[in-house]
Amino acid sequence: MGLQALTAAITTRHDAPEEFRQYLFFVMQNYGLGLKRIREIVCLATKQAPDSNQWGENDFMKSEIEEKMGSSFWPYIYDLIEMFYDKLNASEKKDFSDSINEYFLIHGIGWKLCEGSIEYRGDDMFEKDLKLAQDALKERHLDDSKREIVEAVKDMSRKPDPDITGAVQHSIAALECVCRKISGDEKDTLGDVIKKHPNLVPPPLNEVISKIWGFSSEQGRHLREGRPPKMDEAELLVHLSASICLYLSKK
Repeated sequence: MGLQALTAAITTRHDAPEEFRQYLFFVMQNYGLGLKRIREIVCLATKQAPDSNQWGENDFMKSEIEEKMGSSFWPYIYDLIEMFYDKLNASEKKDFSDSINEYFLIHGIGWKLCEGSIEYRGDDMFEKDLKLAQDALKERHLDDSKREIVEAVKDMSRKPDPDITGAVQHSIAALECVCRKISGDEKDTLGDVIKKHPNLVPPPLNEVISKIWGFSSEQGRHLREGRPPKMDEAELLVHLSASICLYLSKK
């Protein structure tokens, strides 16, 4: 049975379940750093001091590490993953990333370890379309648009509180960059480009860009009091913007 068949629906994001904390410690012990070095990294990541009475690499130190990892604020666990990854060599980094990402997929945790950074992970379709868009933009040297998509994901990945407004702004900026490039009107806003070039996308699909622009203007620029954007709305907008960028990049 392939890994894809074992992939679970995402049920956990703003948490680090106890079972995962235990698994992480188990995995960390496989890279030869020793308990003292692991404890040092754990203490730095979880903002705790080591037990000054405990310096032997034994079951007592192991229990200390388990207690610190088990009781720490959940974002610190993901900081710990990044800090531990940074201490490994190239082959170990790949093996560690594979172990962590497989656990995330199988247990429905909405994060991924990507080149040493813990990033927001959506469902399979979101991840596939995002990668296709980024690869296409890179291939066609649409670097500004690609960078804006990357920044949108970074904002969604902030812990403990994602920058949803920032994700909205960056996703629309990605679309704006591509539309400017294709239209040749590189100083216009996306709203102006849409008005001048209504057929950038075949009608009636061209209305999608207009609706995205309207939503982002309300939610990303001129926020209504008491109506902040939600994460699922931001994810939808990032997904739509990336998909349209992919389509336009082929023109």
